[in-house]
Amino acid sequence: MNRRDTCLALLAFGASPLPGLAQPAAKIYKIGFLCYTAPRTVMNLILAPLRESGYEEGRNLVVEYRSADGQLGRLPGLAAELVAAKVDLIVAWTNPETLAAMRATATIPIVMVANQVPVESGLIASLVRPGGNITGTTIQGPETAGKILEVLHDLLPRAKRVAVLWEPEFPGMELYRQATERAADAMGIRLTLLSGQSIAEIEAAFAAIVRDRPDALFVVPSGAINRNRSRVIEFAARERLPAIYPFKGPEIEGGLISYAQDYGPLVRRSASFVDRIERRETGRSRDRATYYF
Repeated sequence: MNRRDTCLALLAFGASPLPGLAQPAAKIYKIGFLCYTAPRTVMNLILAPLRESGYEEGRNLVVEYRSADGQLGRLPGLAAELVAAKVDLIVAWTNPETLAAMRATATIPIVMVANQVPVESGLIASLVRPGGNITGTTIQGPETAGKILEVLHDLLPRAKRVAVLWEPEFPGMELYRQATERAADAMGIRLTLLSGQSIAEIEAAFAAIVRDRPDALFVVPSGAINRNRSRVIEFAARERLPAIYPFKGPEIEGGLISYAQDYGPLVRRSASFVDRIERRETGRSRDRATYYF
């Protein structure tokens, strides 16, 4: 499997096997969760393997959860709240949360879960040695845009006009736009970029699609679009518009095809980062600490 076709890139452990989570020491850990659009059910995906390893809310674990409910402007304030709450560690689900957490603290460890282009976005120094106080996992990078268009083109060789639903203000999305446009030029595909920053913009994109009738729809992974994915899928099915989605599982029922990562291994690896950092930091100052392993 080559790098371009790999949807899930694991950071910091390199090729070493995933270690089992160890029993935590006898102290109370306070973990902060910072989410742009993710519901509490996503937070529980991280907590489940930690509970299996002996972390238990009410006994040795305190959870501080903050969600921006899809409003990017709220993230800096929520990140500051977690720092003020003196959490031991911040779990940041995607790019905007990681960026807000990084700007709020240079000493509290940050574990990013489903980050995109962290190096290009200036969040970490490299995938092998992130440096600073940030580590974690990353998902689809801009290089997958060409593969996604290639899959769509193989299914629909006559499709020459493709609408792209994306979130331009989502950190790192400009790189996706550039990669997508390069791939489209090589295949002779004309793209129409439609912003999906909010429900209002998504509805406006729907109206533009109905008016212009593109041959297919390419949905780019990002916070607001993921949050409204059922609305997007229902629209495409109703309009009989072939679409390729960044979602996986039963939620794409009614869609044509998806190109997405498996969150199971990704979430467990993220929980492993949380566990190892907490055990490493017990009784030790975090000043100038780095968290690659």
